[in-house]
This record gives sequence, structure tokens and C-alpha cells, in this order.
Amino acid sequence: MIRNDKSLIIKEGNIVVSLIKINLLKEMDPELLIKYISGNCSDQEKVIITNWLDSDSEHMKEFMALRKLYDITIWQNTVIKDTKRKASGSTRLLNTWYFEVLKYAAVLLVIISTYYFFYTASRHENQVVMQTIEVPAGQQTKVTLVDGTTVWLNAKTKFTYPNCFSGNTRNVTLDGEGFFDVSHDTSKPFIVNANKYDIKVWGTKFNLIVNSEKGIFETSLLEGAVEILHTGDKKGIFIKPNERIFLEDNQLVITPIPCMNYFLWKDGIISFDNESFPQMVQKVEHYFDLKIEIKNDKILNYRCTGKFRIKDGIEHILKVLQLSNKFSYTIDYKLNIITIK
Repeated sequence: MIRNDKSLIIKEGNIVVSLIKINLLKEMDPELLIKYISGNCSDQEKVIITNWLDSDSEHMKEFMALRKLYDITIWQNTVIKDTKRKASGSTRLLNTWYFEVLKYAAVLLVIISTYYFFYTASRHENQVVMQTIEVPAGQQTKVTLVDGTTVWLNAKTKFTYPNCFSGNTRNVTLDGEGFFDVSHDTSKPFIVNANKYDIKVWGTKFNLIVNSEKGIFETSLLEGAVEILHTGDKKGIFIKPNERIFLEDNQLVITPIPCMNYFLWKDGIISFDNESFPQMVQKVEHYFDLKIEIKNDKILNYRCTGKFRIKDGIEHILKVLQLSNKFSYTIDYKLNIITIK
């Protein structure tokens, strides 16, 4: 660990976490706290830290802030070591340890930045600070809001939320895909601003897809009830559990949810249920941030069914699909393009 007047740097394996200008460790040597967290303290040092924690409730908050960042660092280093081991001897596209390190590092920076803003704002009562998470391609992440609501965010998703909910509503903004498990509160509805629509709930589980550039909007309800409103309207459309509502030809259409396996994405699983090959390609391009060119018209009639772990990479998916569908493919690593023949 390296320390100077403006930053605290935690180094664990190949990962370095820098807490720049974060004054979380007043009155206590951060090196001693790191020793305590990592289990390397002497008995005398443990007594010193225990007394410091007991002396002020703010000390415990500061300690937990550092502990969370340290845990993230340890987790990150473990993931990288595991990825390196799996990637040895392999040339799978976007699944070498180098690319995985970059992806996880991006998520790590998002987590640290988000926590920093949340912690800083929480020390100033009545001060609302907006925070934004942007999830890189090929990744998913989870965030727990101050009211207890849990949100899973899919790849290439932007999510904006406040450090605290003031007023009579709990407002957040999503562009991408998110799965919401909303904490129940009848006095303060939870509202997701999704481009031209607002999703209003009090306590429920639902999946939301919104793409402001492509005009895509879809909400699938698993539990509870949601109301879909045009932004600014006071009354909207309600849907029931196991129903989805989506935009088609500028009209909102309600149908049953065709397959619950789709929502496994929040567990790191990409699922296809009798989907056309073009539909499969569209999903894969989104998850892995690459381009797939199809130069075989016959393959457009193929249907795809299966579940795949996203961390196994795109080539694993293609090779499994080859078992039941006749096609070949080539990879241009420089341009990040797969050509299917």
C-alpha cells in the first residue's frame, strides 16, 4: 500500500485502487486499518482499532467504506487470476485475459466512483447528489439504492439515480436494460424515467428495456403491478404479472411473457428460446460489443435454443450452435468482426 497527502492506494496483486482526495480515515492510520482488514494485525493493534471504532459511530462508517473497497479489490484480483487460467492456450474472441481485465477494471472504476459519490453526499444531510452508472459491453452489475431497491443493469446500460430520495416520489432514469426489485412504499411511488415513458410502481419486480436512439421500449412484469404513462400524463396503462408491454408501430401492445428464461441475463446467462438466427445475432452483438456479418442466406431460417454463460465467450456459443446448424465462421480480430458463411 502507498500513501501520500492526497490519496490512499491499495495494491493487491495486479489491481491498484486509488482513493483520490477521499478523506475517510481521519484520526486513524489507514495502513493500520488495512492490516486489520487483511488479518495481519497484532493483538495490541486490534485493541487500538477496536477502541477507535467504538468511540464514534462515524468511525464505523469510515471503516466500512474502506472495507468495501478492499473487498472489491480482492474480488477483482481473484477474477483476473481465474480468467488468466481459463484463457491460457486459447484465442477465443474477446475472451482472453487481457480483454477480461479491461472489462472488469471498467466495472471496478464504476463501483468505486459510485460509492465515493454516495458516501460523500451521505455526510451532508438534505443534499441530493445524482449519480450515474454506465455498464460496459459484455458485463452486468447490481446496485442497491438507499430505499432498499435492488437494480440489475445489463450490458451497455446507463442508469442515473440520487443518493437519497426527497419529495413524494423516488425517481431514477434508465437507458438500456434493467431488472428492478422495488422496495414497497405506498406513500412514495418509485418512478423510472424511460425516454418518452414513465414506469410507476410502489413495490414490484419487473424488467425494463429502453433504447432512446432506436425507439425501443418494453416492460415485462413478474410480480406486483406497474403503470405505464406517457411522460407528463397523470393516468396510464396497467399490466398484470406475467405480461409485457412494448412499443410496436408507435403503439403500445400487451402480450404474455413468452419465456421467463430471458431474465437470466441478470445471473450472467444469455438464453435463446426458439429464436431466429438474426434475433440471436442481434443479442450476441449487443452483449459482446462486436459485429456479425451473415453471408449464408440458408442460415437465416435456423432457430436457436439454449442457455450460455456470458463469461464463456462468443466462440463457445457459435461452436455449440454449429452442432445443430451447418455454418462456418471467420474472425477478424483487428476489426472485431465475425463473418458467418
